[in-house]
Amino acid sequence: MDNIIKHNQILKNGLIYTTQKICFFGLTVNCVGLTWLLMSLPAGGEFLPPPPMPTINHGNNGANNWSPLVVGEYILGAGDTIEIDIFNVPEYSGERGRHQVSVDGSLNLPLIGRVTVQGMTIDQVSELLKERYGEYLQRPLITVKLLERRPVQVAIAGEVKRPGSYMVSGNSQSQNMGGVSNAATVTGVLRMAGGITTSADIRQVKIRRPGGGGEETIVNLDLWELLQNGDLSQDLALRDGDRIYIPTVTNINRHEARQLSSANFASNADGPINVAVVGEVNRPGTHILSIDTMAGTEGENVSEWRGIVGVDPVGVYTVTRAIKAAGGITPEANIREIQVRRISRTGTEQTVMVDLWKLLQEGDLQEDIALQGGDTIIVPKGGTVDATVSGNVATASFSPGIMRVSVVGEVLQPGAISLPPNSSLNQVILAAGGLKRGQADSNRVELIRISPDGTVSRRVISVNLSDDVNEANNPVLRNNDVVMVNRSGGAAFREGMGTVFNTLNPISNVLGLMRFISIF
Repeated sequence: MDNIIKHNQILKNGLIYTTQKICFFGLTVNCVGLTWLLMSLPAGGEFLPPPPMPTINHGNNGANNWSPLVVGEYILGAGDTIEIDIFNVPEYSGERGRHQVSVDGSLNLPLIGRVTVQGMTIDQVSELLKERYGEYLQRPLITVKLLERRPVQVAIAGEVKRPGSYMVSGNSQSQNMGGVSNAATVTGVLRMAGGITTSADIRQVKIRRPGGGGEETIVNLDLWELLQNGDLSQDLALRDGDRIYIPTVTNINRHEARQLSSANFASNADGPINVAVVGEVNRPGTHILSIDTMAGTEGENVSEWRGIVGVDPVGVYTVTRAIKAAGGITPEANIREIQVRRISRTGTEQTVMVDLWKLLQEGDLQEDIALQGGDTIIVPKGGTVDATVSGNVATASFSPGIMRVSVVGEVLQPGAISLPPNSSLNQVILAAGGLKRGQADSNRVELIRISPDGTVSRRVISVNLSDDVNEANNPVLRNNDVVMVNRSGGAAFREGMGTVFNTLNPISNVLGLMRFISIF
């Protein structure tokens, strides 16, 4: 018996189902074959042959414009998730068209089976799928989107807080820190590495990218353009194996350094840092700076400390804060020539000159530079200081909040007195209860000053408690001054006579007894 094949075509949901009835040795078998056709048929119902395949254009990002991520020439690999949309075929589009590249670099797709996409761009995959589905579709319209990138391993070195190797998730919604996403971009990896240091040269960031055949591509980035002009092209999307190097700036620009400290990829200053402060400060040595645990040196609470120590809104630590932690400057400090010494990641030493007098007089915050762990602040000793300059410095936030003066002699409450900076001699005497009436010699009050080098100066002052501040009779005092109020001449004479009378008193008693018994 001859084999008989009958064809019936059924149109359903835009697809042509071809039913074949085959008679073979008396048995009838129904076979349903699926022929994929588009609804847009030409007049007359004839099917046109598929058009020739277009040439793949690696620079064409038309398909990428559909992607939630800016992919550019992104290379697919194991772990990437893509979404395939086939026009007018919802069965294999949208959520049903989402596939992850397997470990062997392939996709297992309906109808066409396994397709290798390892090492291909989104555009290339789109063209490949058009070719493969072209065997079943006429003029297939296929869009490929990159939904989620695979995790990539990158290395970062140079002027960052924690250099090393990092595994970065490709998902733009992952690892959100402080409202900022840590996607696989340069700034995202910088945040993961703790941020850049204040010595970073962000104008010459280098990305070393491995290529085929062992070749390496070097990409130069200028992150300063990103900060100043919002140039997102400088925030490059990273690939697996990329190496990031942040070089050290040759000369630190105070203006740029302060701007850089407020960037979202700058070093996070919420944690404590260790710095050294030496020279003309009250407590030289190493000090740990911490926002939450740092209190004033003279008993101020944390809220007061936050208001006066020079911490900007992003929480960086500054020179004035370090000096305050060291107990403030001494009266002999030269605040015009403070040095900040810093060791870069390359081992070279950098020195930044700071003029805090300019900060006091002009409000130039650029002089109050941001510090990083390991910095050394050197406060040199100055020469003769003008009284006006000394007074202004004494009330600065980086000077001690109080001063201590010792008062001895003829006052009502002698001892150590704590007073605000720039307090005068009269204020100190009044704080000690005032002069003892009839006993203190107001014309012979001695002011003793001990310098940090150990030398002692002494001067005698005639005090009038009603005088205003003046250098002759009511000078401004310094920390650790000693005020000695001498006894008046009359009080000293009376005390001497009393001593004599007390010495002769036993003899007087004997004479009185003799008179009583009529011996004399």
